[in-house]
This record gives sequence, structure tokens and C-alpha cells, in this order.
Amino acid sequence: MSTRSPRFPALSWSTDDMPDLAGRTAVVTGAASGLGLAITRSLVAHGARVVMAVRNTAKAEQVRAELSQGPGEAVVMELDLLDLASVHRFTAAVHDRFAAVDLLIENAGISSQSLTLSAEGVESQFATNHLGHFALTGLLLDLLGKGHDPRIVVVASALYTRAGLDLDDLDGTGTYSPGRAYNRSKLANVLFGRELQRRLEALGSTVRSFVAHPGMAKTPLHTTYPSPALRLVTKTVAGLIGRPAEQAVVPILYAATSPDAVPDSFYGPTGPKLHARVQPAAFTGPGLDHDTAWALWEKSQQLAGVHYLDG
Repeated sequence: MSTRSPRFPALSWSTDDMPDLAGRTAVVTGAASGLGLAITRSLVAHGARVVMAVRNTAKAEQVRAELSQGPGEAVVMELDLLDLASVHRFTAAVHDRFAAVDLLIENAGISSQSLTLSAEGVESQFATNHLGHFALTGLLLDLLGKGHDPRIVVVASALYTRAGLDLDDLDGTGTYSPGRAYNRSKLANVLFGRELQRRLEALGSTVRSFVAHPGMAKTPLHTTYPSPALRLVTKTVAGLIGRPAEQAVVPILYAATSPDAVPDSFYGPTGPKLHARVQPAAFTGPGLDHDTAWALWEKSQQLAGVHYLDG
């Protein structure tokens, strides 16, 4: 059976169609480079105040000067998603500084890393790409509830359809593959984003959860792979079919800002590399597994020590 997602007509939408975001506060993880920087640049250009949640604050401060040219503003704050103590420090600082958060874009991620573990004994790609964002969401949910048209956008990957999720092997002690571990973390992103929306909707919350992906993008992420051969292959493929970050983030920004976006679609790019259009698609395969989504939520609460939206 094919796992290709059923698609709907592509949408004629670009960042020029983004609404005025003046007075709104966005938190963007991994905002100092690649997709995160492209997202931040567009949000600031449309008037938003963007909290650049980053590990390397010095690097972020270097690019913030450029972003100050827009009508919005950027604020640099330290966040290491692999370190749950850092997540707690970051969210406490956000509470001290802001009365509300209108938008949370969970973009940061690592890919195809050698096996390392978080302090909780969780494989690093799963811990960074999913578990850190799970905790971040729960700890900012009260501020999002005070926001205007509050949205959470989980940045996933179409590779989720190739993954399975064994919640008893999150330390990677089984047969570890960097690529499979990345795909697993992206499946966790999809299941989390969808289960989050289900729980928010059940409680009548004004906060909505969306899932989007950038397709194959040209970003610095590929240069972090430990394998020289994998770096070379990925660089070659990205050069042939990869979109510049500014085009790859169009579906993410659509989910974050368009009044027409709905949570039950998986938004990605389609069309020419330099003129990407937004392609809504249905979730499919393992992304539809409600039992696993429920189990993932319970396991994530246990591992992160952050409990929210129970039921």
C-alpha cells in the first residue's frame, strides 16, 4: 500500500500575502540560521516581535542587527532543547518578559547524528527534535492562551511516513541508525502536533496546532552530519532539488499566519525551487496512528516531567 499523502490543489500564496503582525509576539526555535532565520526575517518584516530561541546567542546577536531593519524587532534568548533545564530557564525568562505569546514555531532540529544521549537517557535527535519541543509547548501554553489567534507550528518532514516508533527503545540501544532516528523524530513531530490539536480542540482552547514541512531545503543542517560521505551526498541532492530557505519556509509561514490555514492538513512546498507554492496534503500511514500518538504523549510527559492537557 502506498504511503504517499493524498494532495489537494496547490495554493497561490506567498510571503507577500502575510498579514500585518504588528503587536504580536512569536517564539521561533533555531532562529539564527537556515529555515529559522528565514522564518524570523519574514515575521519581523511584517511587524512581529520575534524571540529568537537559540543555543548560540553570540551568532544570533550578529544577525539580529540585520533584522532590526524591519518594522518588527528581534530579541535573542538562550535555549538548548537537548537540555530540559535550559527549556525551563528559557520559559521562565519568557514569562518574566512577555504577557502573552501569539505564535510558537518549533523549527529547531538536528539530523543524522551519531548516537548520544540526553541527561534523561534519550537519544539526542528524538530528545531535541521532539521532547524539548514537547516541554517547551507545555511551559508556554498559558502565555499562548492569552495571545491573539494563537498558533503552534510543528516543523516536521515528509520522511515521517518511513518511520516506526518504538517507545521502549528511545535510548537507541537497539540497532541504531542516524537516518532512522531522524525519521523517527519527525514521526514524533507529526503525532505530537496532531495529538496536541486534538486535545486543545477537546478543551475548547483558542490555541491551534499545525504541522508543516519545508521539503528538501538548502540549509546549514546538512553540514553537521558526522559522515563525510553523507554530507557530500546530501549537498549534491540539495544542490539539484533543494529550495533556498526563503522558499522552503513558505508553507510554515502559511500555517503560522494565513487566516485560511486549517490544522488538519500537512503543509509543504511544491513547484519550482525559486517559486514554491503551498501544497496541503492529508496525513497518512503512521501519522494516523491515534494509539501511538496517545502513548507518545504519556511517555513524553513522563520523560520531560511536564504535564499538560491530560485526558
